[in-house]
Amino acid sequence: MNNTHAIKGGESQKAEAGLWIDHRQAFIVVLSKSGEETKRIESTAEKQLRRSGEPATGRFEYQAVPADDSRQREYTGHLPRYYDEIVAYLRDAGAVLIFGPGEAKGELKKRFENGKAGARLITTETTDKMTEPQIVAHVRHHFCHEATKQGV
Repeated sequence: MNNTHAIKGGESQKAEAGLWIDHRQAFIVVLSKSGEETKRIESTAEKQLRRSGEPATGRFEYQAVPADDSRQREYTGHLPRYYDEIVAYLRDAGAVLIFGPGEAKGELKKRFENGKAGARLITTETTDKMTEPQIVAHVRHHFCHEATKQGV
């Protein structure tokens, strides 16, 4: 079931959420007493920046191709908006599991911590690319295992 609104915090037990993230997209799974919700949030940041100009030849060709600073600023400008959208969606979650292959999970965790979001517990894990059913199963398994460890 896809849901486009933020998690409701009025429940007696806060929802648990997990998300697989990279710089291009996040797939969120929210587990609560009322059921399970999923949501995909797409980033508008480009997958890879390409440098302008023709590549030079020779031993130090990477030094001869200037970085395009305006494109880099545009790329890094999209990421905060992307992370803010995710944090806003999960602001009332009691616990959040953030997993994925690259740096985005750590960047998002910092965004949660700096934004004083309502989530009490943020956990990160490194994983490879996963399908949506694998993501849902991973989130269910994580929070089921956490509940067992806490004796719930």
